[in-house]
Amino acid sequence: MHKTIGISLTAASIAVASLYVTDAFAQSAAAVVGTGPGVAAGAQTVRVSAEITAIDAVTRVVTLKGPKGQEVDVTAGPEIKNFAQLQVGQKVDVDYIEALSLELHKGGGKVVARTEQAGAARAPQGGQPGGMVGHQTTIVADVIETDAKTQTVTLKGPKRTVELKVKDPKQFALIAKGDQVEATYTEAVAIGVSPAK
Repeated sequence: MHKTIGISLTAASIAVASLYVTDAFAQSAAAVVGTGPGVAAGAQTVRVSAEITAIDAVTRVVTLKGPKGQEVDVTAGPEIKNFAQLQVGQKVDVDYIEALSLELHKGGGKVVARTEQAGAARAPQGGQPGGMVGHQTTIVADVIETDAKTQTVTLKGPKRTVELKVKDPKQFALIAKGDQVEATYTEAVAIGVSPAK
């Protein structure tokens, strides 16, 4: 049975993502992609197995070593109330989850904006270290141009303008100047701590 420990999202997401990219720790990964009229979504979960090799109680930095021998440091954020229960030699499973969804809003009407939300959950005081940290960013952008030859859509968001290539002709046909696209990116990090042996 695994317990869960949240790690500072910024440090952990960068660290775990870089581990996944280099395939240093990656044990398993699952990806899901789906589309419908005017919507597209994709998500992936990466599970990484590691061992705690060092703990700095002052800085709250935990060093994790994967099965291929590479190490990465992550910072246990203040939401970890049972940090003192972590021990060198404990086995951990790191789950890094990220998802992106795109939704077309015909005719617009939403405020062009960027919003962010963060959330955290933790184990009860005195229990095993536990928790999860997540972050979600939502951007609403105006469709200011479409190019049928190249199947590209130009989106103007709150801070910048980007060109997006739409590979599916049926999806591209749904988009018109004056519409809006709402993009939501979600990421979360959790670490399951195996019982000490």
